[in-house]
Amino acid sequence: MAAVLLRRLLSSAFDEVYPALPSDVQTAIKSELLVIIQMETQSSMRKKICDIAAELARNLIDEDGNNQWPEGLKFLFDSVSSQNMGLREAALHIFWNFPGIFGNQQQHYLDVIKRMLAQCMQDQEHPSIRTLSARATAAFILANEHNVALFKHFADLLPGFLQAVNDSCYQNDDSVLKSLVEIADTVPKYLRPHLEATLQLSLKLCGDTSLNNMQRQLALEVIVTLSETAAAMLRKHTNIVAQTIPQMLAMMVDLEEDEDWANADELEDDDFDSNAVAGESALDRMACGLGGKLVLPMIKEHIMQMLQNPDWKYRHAGLMALSAIGEGCHQQMEGILNEIVNFVLLFLQDPHPRVRYAACNAVGQMATDFAPSFQKKFHEKVIAALLQTMEDQGNQRVQAHAAAALINFTEDCPKSLLIPYLDNLVKHLHSIMVLKLQEFMQDASDVMQLLLKTQTDFNDMEDDDPQISYMISAWARMCKILGKEFQQYLPVVMGPLMKTASIKPEVALLDTQDMENMSDDDGWEFVNLGDQQSFGIKTAGLEEKSTACQMLVCYAKELKEGFVEYTEQVVKLMVPLLKFYFHDGVRVAAAESMPLLLECARVRGPEYLTQMWHFMCDALIKAIGTEPDSDVLSEIMHSFAKCIEVMGDGCLNNEHFEELGGILKAKLEEHFKNQELRQVKRQDEDYDEQVEESLQDEDENDVYILTKVSDILHSIFSSYKEKVLPWFEQLLPLIVNLICPHRPWPDRQWGLCIFDDVIEHCSPASFKYAEYFLRSMLQYVCDNSPEVRQAAAYGLGVMAQFGGDNYRPFCTEALPLLVRVIQSGDSKTKENVNATENCISAVGKIMKFKPDCVNVEEILPHWLSWLPLHEDKEEAVQTFSYLCDLIESNHPIVLGPNNTNLPKIFSIIAEGEMHEAIKHEDPCAKRLANVVRQVQTSGGLWTECLSQLSPEQRAAIHELLNSA
Repeated sequence: MAAVLLRRLLSSAFDEVYPALPSDVQTAIKSELLVIIQMETQSSMRKKICDIAAELARNLIDEDGNNQWPEGLKFLFDSVSSQNMGLREAALHIFWNFPGIFGNQQQHYLDVIKRMLAQCMQDQEHPSIRTLSARATAAFILANEHNVALFKHFADLLPGFLQAVNDSCYQNDDSVLKSLVEIADTVPKYLRPHLEATLQLSLKLCGDTSLNNMQRQLALEVIVTLSETAAAMLRKHTNIVAQTIPQMLAMMVDLEEDEDWANADELEDDDFDSNAVAGESALDRMACGLGGKLVLPMIKEHIMQMLQNPDWKYRHAGLMALSAIGEGCHQQMEGILNEIVNFVLLFLQDPHPRVRYAACNAVGQMATDFAPSFQKKFHEKVIAALLQTMEDQGNQRVQAHAAAALINFTEDCPKSLLIPYLDNLVKHLHSIMVLKLQEFMQDASDVMQLLLKTQTDFNDMEDDDPQISYMISAWARMCKILGKEFQQYLPVVMGPLMKTASIKPEVALLDTQDMENMSDDDGWEFVNLGDQQSFGIKTAGLEEKSTACQMLVCYAKELKEGFVEYTEQVVKLMVPLLKFYFHDGVRVAAAESMPLLLECARVRGPEYLTQMWHFMCDALIKAIGTEPDSDVLSEIMHSFAKCIEVMGDGCLNNEHFEELGGILKAKLEEHFKNQELRQVKRQDEDYDEQVEESLQDEDENDVYILTKVSDILHSIFSSYKEKVLPWFEQLLPLIVNLICPHRPWPDRQWGLCIFDDVIEHCSPASFKYAEYFLRSMLQYVCDNSPEVRQAAAYGLGVMAQFGGDNYRPFCTEALPLLVRVIQSGDSKTKENVNATENCISAVGKIMKFKPDCVNVEEILPHWLSWLPLHEDKEEAVQTFSYLCDLIESNHPIVLGPNNTNLPKIFSIIAEGEMHEAIKHEDPCAKRLANVVRQVQTSGGLWTECLSQLSPEQRAAIHELLNSA
C-alpha cells in the first residue's frame, strides 16, 4: 500500500512535494529505491517499486531533457545485462513504464537501447523477459511516433516482436498483442517492412479457436485498425483482406440459442463482448476503411451463401453483414440495391424470429444509408412488408424492431410519398390521436399529465435509465406539436430536464496498472495519454445528458420569448458545456443554444440581453480557438456568427477583436497548411484512388470550416460596416491568397464571398482595397466553376448597388462579361443556373444604380427576355423590385408601344408566382399584384393578356391576386 500511495503522490503532486524535501532526503529516496529493487524477491512487489522509480525518473527529466538521476540510468544498464532475471525484469519494466528515460541523450544511446531490447527478446529460457522486452519495444516506438528514422533503425526488431506476440498469446497473456494494436493505431508505418508477417500472424491468431474470444478479437483488431489507419498499405495485401472477411463472418455466426430471446429486454440482452458483435463492428469498420470497391466483390458471394444456409445463425449473420457494409460499400451497393431489397424483404417472413429481426435491422440500416433514393424507389414494398412484420404478436422484439425500421424509413421519406400510407400506419401503430390539432389541444393536458405521471420521480432513476431519454424526447415532441401552448408545462418539466442536462461524469487519471484493474468494470472507457497513463471516464448518463441538452435547444427554438424565465439558468449551464470534451453532442447543443437564448432574452430589454451576451461571448471565442472536432467547430462558429447578427454593432470589445483576429488568422493558415499536407500525401508510395477519396473528404471538411470563417466575417461586416476595416487588414493577405488563380475553386469562391461582403457593407470605403480583388472579380465572372462565377457576379452587383463613384468605370467593364455568361448556350442548366441568375441580377443592378455607366435602353429588352429568376430567391426579389420600378414609372421600352409588352410581363409575373420566387408577405408581391390589378380595370387589355397565358399561368395570376 505504501508503494501504491507513494507512486500516486509522485504522479499527482510531485511539484508540491519533492522539491520541498531536503536534498539529502531526495538522495536517500533515489538510492533506497534502487536498493529495494535489488533486494525484493517477490515479483509483484518489485514491479510496484519499479513503477515508483519510473515515476520519479519521469519527473526528474528537466525542461531541456537532462536526466537529473544519472544513477537511475546506470542501474538500468547494469540490470539489463545482469545474470539475475529479476533485475533484468526490473530494468525492462522501468523502461516500458517510462521509455523517455534517456531524455536528450536518447540519440546517443540509440544503438545500446536497440541491442538491449534485441538481446532480451531472444532470451529463450525466460518467456517473461521476452514478453517484457517486446512491450518495452512497443512503448519506445510509440513514445517516438514522429521519428520516422527511428522506425527504420528499429525495423529489424519486428520479427522478434511478432514472435513474442505469438508466444505470449499461447501463455494466456494478451499484453503484447494489445501493444501491437496500439502500434497499428498510432504508428502503422513502423509495421511496413514486415506488414505481410504482421497480417499473417493476426489472421492465424484470429482463426485459432483454442485461444479465448478476447485474444481472437484483439488479433482481428490489428487488421481492422490497419484498414483505418493505413488503408492504402493494406489494400496492397488483398489476399489477407480476402481471408479476413470469412473470419469476421464466422465470428458473426457465433450465436447462442436463447429460448427467452423473443420477448427479452433488448437493452440488457446484447452481449457487447461477444464474437458476433465484434465481428459485425469489424466488418463495418473495414468496409468504411478499405472502401466498397475492394470489399463488396470479396464479400458478396459469402453473404449469398450464408443467406441460403438452413442454419438460422448463418442467415442471421448474412443479414447483419449486409447491414454492416452499407455505409462503406454505399456507392457499389447502389447499383444493385433493387436485387438486395427484394432479397432482404423475403427474410421478413423467415421461420426464425431472430432472422426476421436481422431483416428488420437490414431494412432500417439501408433506409438510413441510402436515403432518400431508397424511400423513393422502394416505399411501396418496404412499408407493406414492415407493417406485416409489426403484426408478429408472439415476438415483441421483432415487432419493436420492425417499428424502429419503419421510423428510420419515414425520417427521410418525402411527405408526399407517405400520405397514401398514413391511415394504415396509424392503424398499425394503434394510435388514438388522429385528430385535428384543435381536438388534440383539448387532450394535450391529459397527455402531458400522463407523461408526467409516468415520470414518477426522476430522483429515483439511475443516470443512464433509458426512461429518462424517452420522457425527455416525448416532452420535446409535445412542445413541437403544441408550440406556445406548451409553455404552461415548463415549471413541471424543466426541473428533471435541467437535472439530466447537469449530469457530471465520473472521471479518473490512471496509470496502466490501475487501468488493468478497472478495465472489467462496467461502463468505463479509456483514452491513452502516453507515458503509460490513461484518462478514464464512466460513460453512464452521457447520452441522456446530450439528449437533455438538445431538448433545451428545442424549447428555446419553439417557445422563443415564452422561454425567457429559464434563459438565465440555461445559459449558466450551457456556457461551461462548450468545453465538455466527453461528448460531441453536448458541445453542439451548447453552441446551438447561444443565439436562440439571446433571441428568447430580447423581451427583457437591452440591458439583460447584453449581460447574457457578455456571459457567453468570451467562452464562444475561446471555443472557436480550441475545439478539436471539425464538425463541432463548424457549429460553434455558425452560432457565434448568429449571435453577432442578433447583438449587432458594439457587441465586441477590443480584446474580443484581438483574440478573434488571431484565431481566424490561425484557421486560414491551417487551411493552407492542410492543403499542402494533402499534396504531400499524393506523392506517397501508398497513394491510390481510395486515398484520394479520403483526401477529398478532408478537403470538404476544411472548406466547410472556411465557409464558417466567411459567416463570421459576414456577421461582423454587416454589423460594424467600414469601422471594422482596419481590424480586417491583418486577414487581408490570407483572403487575397484564397482568390489567387492557382487555388482550388472553393477557396476562390469563399474568398470572393468575403470581398463581396466588404463591398456590400463597407462601401464606399471598400475602394481602398479594390486593388486586391477587383481584377480577380472581373476575371472570375467567366470562370469554369459556376460557384466562382456566382460569387463574382454577386460582387459586381453589390458594387453597382453600394459602391461609390470610384467603381463606375468597372461597372461599364463588367457589363459585357456578365452578358457573355448569360447568353452562353448552357447557362440555364441545373449546375449553371444560380451563377447565371446572379449575372442577370447584377445587370439589373447596374442599370438601376449606375444607369449613366451603360446604355440602359439597349440592354433593357435583353434583360426582360432573361426574366424571371426563380432559383435564387433573394436575387429574384431584387429583379422583380426593379421591374416594378420600371412599370410604375411607365418606362416605354418595358411597356412597349401601346402596352404591347404587357402579356410578356404577365407571363414573367405568372412564372415567378409558379416557382414561388417571391413570398406573398414580401412588399414586392403586393406591388406586382397592383400592376396586375391596374390592367384588370381595362377590360380588353386584361382579356388579351390572359388569353396569351397557359392555364397554369392564369391560375398563378389569380393566386397572386388572392394572396398578396
